[in-house]
Amino acid sequence: MKHDTTQHTRYMVELALMAAIIFLMAFTPLGYFRTPGLSITFLTVPVAVGAIILGPKGGAVCGLVFGVTSLIQCFMGGTFGSMLLSINPAGTVFTCIVPRILEGLLCGLVYQQIRKVSKNSAYFAASLACPLLNTIFFMSAVVVIFYHTEYIQGFVQALGVSNPFMFVLAFVGVQGLIEAIVCFLIASAVSRTLGAALKTA
Repeated sequence: MKHDTTQHTRYMVELALMAAIIFLMAFTPLGYFRTPGLSITFLTVPVAVGAIILGPKGGAVCGLVFGVTSLIQCFMGGTFGSMLLSINPAGTVFTCIVPRILEGLLCGLVYQQIRKVSKNSAYFAASLACPLLNTIFFMSAVVVIFYHTEYIQGFVQALGVSNPFMFVLAFVGVQGLIEAIVCFLIASAVSRTLGAALKTA
């Protein structure tokens, strides 16, 4: 029983630490590279590390924290998020939070499943899956909820695209690639180092 309590306490401390890192990054230049449209986010890195080290549930919590910080950004003057919030507040809450929870949860599951075959490959696969899932889920929510709004249609016309799929590719293609490369390189290295140090992953 004492061992279980110690393990639980350690898990909660590690989870709180990951959440604190996400908050720190979210509100400093470490978390985002600002662009005129969507900002490039590096918060998928701590989410991926959390999902790998702490499992799917820990990943989901890290994703939730990421989503909450993303929602807070909508109230702090971020142009894209602020506009979505003014158009559909409930839809914006969903778009900011739910995709990020799923991202962290599924990233943890990807790691667990691939780890059964190859531990090293699991680090790389999960670190790549996290940013890709973030982009796919977030943009899917944007398309489903906001695509036919005047605001998003302005981007559609400016980009010269004719359907939602091409809009997503044109709107976040380069950004999504940068996020994926950064998370793949950093999260895989950090999670492998932490996994060896903590002997949990």
